[in-house]
Amino acid sequence: MQQKLFALDGKLALVTGAGTGLGAHFSGVLAQAGARVVLAARRENKLAETAERIRSTGGEAHCLPVDVTRAESVAALFERCTRELGVPGIVVNNAGISRDALLHEASEDDWDAVVDTNLKGVHLVAAEAARRLASAGLPGSIINVASVLGIGVEKTLGAYMAAKAGVIQLTRAQALEWARFRIRANALAPGYFLTDINRDFFATTAGEAMVKRIPQRRIGEYDDLTGPLLLLASEASRYMTGSTLVVDGGHLLQQL
Repeated sequence: MQQKLFALDGKLALVTGAGTGLGAHFSGVLAQAGARVVLAARRENKLAETAERIRSTGGEAHCLPVDVTRAESVAALFERCTRELGVPGIVVNNAGISRDALLHEASEDDWDAVVDTNLKGVHLVAAEAARRLASAGLPGSIINVASVLGIGVEKTLGAYMAAKAGVIQLTRAQALEWARFRIRANALAPGYFLTDINRDFFATTAGEAMVKRIPQRRIGEYDDLTGPLLLLASEASRYMTGSTLVVDGGHLLQQL
């Protein structure tokens, strides 16, 4: 009974930013739990690699291109997904980028790129999913990937922090507005995990010093997010909406 609570057999899940890093991991986890997974991102070659890994272990994966910063691209993604596979009942808004710069030195282009991808993209994808789910009379679970940096503060990541803080508040607004459609929206806020975005930083002295400030004295491993993801995606969290689930090894207990 408890295992079935987290099962996703037959569910259709959409993951953005699914070609690499956390998105690729999330896609594999959902597939292993029984979901049919739609992988979406701009780099189609990376999507194909992730899909092949999922299929090699018996999972079902489909690849569709999307630029989450463009409404027409998001609409085209959902139109094709709905036509070929159905309306996804699980949506993982994972696409994100980061560009380091002090706020007074950041270019307008860098600011726009970070905010458009990390915040506007979350809105566009979630809103399109909600419209289609509501129209079809189907329930849904939207999982927006935020960050502990949407709660804590660190230098040189102002645009990223502003966007991720926005994701947390946006998630609450989505939860409030869409509960009547049986659509839940929750945020997953990882601490520091080794990804393509931060790999170089954790090889520096500053990165090593940051790890020492984490109470568990390590950065996260991808599998540390497996349980939280399945909780939010499955019926195990059926009475959760508008929540932010922090997975950070206790990092927020210390000053970032």
